[in-house]
Amino acid sequence: MKKGVILVSGGMDSLVTAAIAAKECGKLFMLHISYGQRTAEKELKSFLKIVEHYRPQRHLHVEMDFFKQIGSSSLTDFNIEIPLTDRTDKKKDKQQLPSTYVPFRNGMMLSVAAAWAEAIAANRIYIGVVEEDSSGYPDCRNSFIKQMERAIQLGTGEDDNINIVTPLIRKSKKEIVLTGYKIKAPLQYSWSCYLNNDKACGRCDSCRLRLQAFEQAGLKDPIEY
Repeated sequence: MKKGVILVSGGMDSLVTAAIAAKECGKLFMLHISYGQRTAEKELKSFLKIVEHYRPQRHLHVEMDFFKQIGSSSLTDFNIEIPLTDRTDKKKDKQQLPSTYVPFRNGMMLSVAAAWAEAIAANRIYIGVVEEDSSGYPDCRNSFIKQMERAIQLGTGEDDNINIVTPLIRKSKKEIVLTGYKIKAPLQYSWSCYLNNDKACGRCDSCRLRLQAFEQAGLKDPIEY
């Protein structure tokens, strides 16, 4: 029986990834990591709703507040303003990382997931990274994920053979929305906003990408703005 550890941020991509994992694995273990981000409260609530919906064997909430001490990201350093520009703007410098990038966040989260996977003898780690719409985040690239997988396999027991599964990595946001609807993922529980813990702002990069995806899919976003 396949056992999967799923990184569930509470966002739309991780929710659809969890829905896919629910179809592929006999046993689910859902992991949520708070890292001192502005919307930590809302994302945790979203995670718990997703847990209630899918009823995994176990769920785990881990605090990684040291990201606030490291700083440099507008998600964790509240002295840095969240950019309200449209990251789909073709005139934007794609070589420059946006202020919302959290240094090596996915690497750290995958390491926690790997430790739990090894402890419970799970052979899969699911993560909802998306290469196309990632703003150029280096830790969302397929090449990075493959190297992390190799590092995890080298750093765990020979019989563990833990694989990282990235079902959305080549999809566009529109395709993710359509996939979510097709497999009946409860998209109303997901949260994408970088700014608010109540109503989504509709102005930050993450909200704009989400709204654009629903519009392109010809569907209405079920969350409140």
